Amino acid sequence: MTSAAENDLVRLLADAGYPRADASLLHPSDIFVDLSGEDIRRRLYLTQDGEGRELCLRPEFTIPLCLDAVRGPQPIGAAMSYFGPVFRHRTGESGEFVQAGVESLGRTDQAAADAEMIALALDAARALGLPAAKVRMGDVALLDGMLAALGAAPSFARRLKRRLAAGLAPFQPGKAESAATGLDQYSGVLAALEGAGPDAARAFVTDMLAMSGVQVSGGRSVGEIAERFLAKARAGDGGLPAEKQAIMERFLALEGDPDVVADSLRRLGEDAGVKLDAALDAYEARTGFLAARGVDVTSVQAHARFLRNLDYYTGMIFEIADGGMAGGKPLIGGGRYDNLLARLGAPGAVPAVGFAIWVERFSAGPVGASA
Repeated sequence: MTSAAENDLVRLLADAGYPRADASLLHPSDIFVDLSGEDIRRRLYLTQDGEGRELCLRPEFTIPLCLDAVRGPQPIGAAMSYFGPVFRHRTGESGEFVQAGVESLGRTDQAAADAEMIALALDAARALGLPAAKVRMGDVALLDGMLAALGAAPSFARRLKRRLAAGLAPFQPGKAESAATGLDQYSGVLAALEGAGPDAARAFVTDMLAMSGVQVSGGRSVGEIAERFLAKARAGDGGLPAEKQAIMERFLALEGDPDVVADSLRRLGEDAGVKLDAALDAYEARTGFLAARGVDVTSVQAHARFLRNLDYYTGMIFEIADGGMAGGKPLIGGGRYDNLLARLGAPGAVPAVGFAIWVERFSAGPVGASA
């Protein structure tokens, strides 16, 4: 990508009402692990401060900017953009690369804010040389609403979301799921813990970790790691009865443009006696705001089963990709994360939505193109 295109992108985001902000390079590593999922740990560039606390180079901008909003200098009701380096271990690629993006914090007109993010992301894609981008959209709030309506156990909901985010079949647990969730190497331990009393189980796990020479990281003690094993062993599968699984399968099969998905979901709710009125009303309001912003809603690919592989999303999620560029990897991705600032220390939930741009993937051009 030329510097002119980068300048155009920064100007586009600022002119849209998102002035450029920056964030610190170093942060406690456990913040990213706790909020982005365990998978991020192996990709962090780690170091320590003078007191032995584990730090990492920022792997993204959303969490650092939200931390600034909670602790200062950014206000909680802020609109900002960013453009700068982030750092992650990546096989066959540089660990330092540039991301740009937008964060919108505190807007209460959530459907309009969601639509603005998608429309602005499409504008950014055009500014970076992609005139006809494809939007893939999902909604965590709809999925959570369906799981709650069916009475799904939290352990089952977490397992289902992990499978969907990993692109796995939702109701076929096995080796593939274990590999995706990182639990395959611990399956024997979890089986051994089943039925054990809490004191005996805790002693067993603590002794096992100590004897194996586990190096504690991220500020966790051996006892805390043992507690996590016990929590996983206690969680169980928490599956759905056959008739409710059938409803969930119908839900996860829904796809099409947003209007088609909404109509199909209302029919499913009527057939199954499931009420998702509030989430569906917000879904349809967002579609209306998208149309008002000039987005061709029929070109948006909505999927009930689509999730992004980050733990903090709470509502609308989306990605923009192009099959002929960057090997089909997402070029832009984002969504709504209303609970993130509270988890970082804000006194309550703060409406928040944003997106990130993988700038280098635009620079690569179409797959197979000559340099």
